[in-house]
Amino acid sequence: MTSIAFLGLGTMGLGMVKNLLAASHTVTVWNRSAAPVAEAVAAGATAAPSVAAAVAGADIVMYCLSNDAAVRAVVLDEDGLASVVETSSIVIDLSTISPEVSAAERAAYDARGIRFLDAPVFGSRGEANSGGLWIVAGGDADVFAEAAHVFEPISETVHLMGPGGSGVRMKLVGNLVVASQLLALGESLALAAKAGLDLPKVLDVLKVTDFRSPIFDGVGPAVLADDYAPSFALKLMQKDVGLIQDFAAGLGAAVPSVTAAAHYVDAAVEAGWSEENASALIKALAAESGVSLARP
Repeated sequence: MTSIAFLGLGTMGLGMVKNLLAASHTVTVWNRSAAPVAEAVAAGATAAPSVAAAVAGADIVMYCLSNDAAVRAVVLDEDGLASVVETSSIVIDLSTISPEVSAAERAAYDARGIRFLDAPVFGSRGEANSGGLWIVAGGDADVFAEAAHVFEPISETVHLMGPGGSGVRMKLVGNLVVASQLLALGESLALAAKAGLDLPKVLDVLKVTDFRSPIFDGVGPAVLADDYAPSFALKLMQKDVGLIQDFAAGLGAAVPSVTAAAHYVDAAVEAGWSEENASALIKALAAESGVSLARP
């Protein structure tokens, strides 16, 4: 049994906490809004009134926050996590953030001799709830090995990508693939609709070809059902494609598919769909083509 402090109970965090509790770890939680804290407590967690109280005595501190600003506020601001966490703790950031902010928090932890892993996760609400996330980590191999037991209840696979910062960089590479596949699915369905093809039959072909994809399998039927219930909100996809574009620009790498995806993400947000699933970018693309993809 490990004493864990978990900060951030948003789209992903609450499911992770429940799986850590189910694995018999002791979990103390903190969140900026109260509602998910009550649900975590009902599952067996202990609520803390502050970050400092949450992390006191914790063997491992984990957090999953929404963006760079949230990490700066919770971790790097005066009296934030980096200044109050005990030096004996291992700290794990599961957030999808920029490499620059990840490096800043690593520097703050290093200054106090605190062991740290950047370990963002692939997956959405469903995988968080089922313990089926895919984790990509950066940091010292010995620290990774010591923390491995807390990754097991929340993930299907865990990958140590290299030294500090490697996890956040891999997460942006992977998110490029996600954005590109959503764009490709939307383009193909819109083109098929314009061509008069039967869209359920189109999806049947996509399921069995050598270019099949779990994203196509999951998102395709939802699009035809006009179901954009959020498992990963469009506003978070907008944040992620911005991070990818900035990351690529800094390296001089061309990312044309992300540039195209960003156009439709922005259009979908402007249409008022920011709280819908990230796949809502497909609605914006279909609208530009003058078709509806919903099928009775």
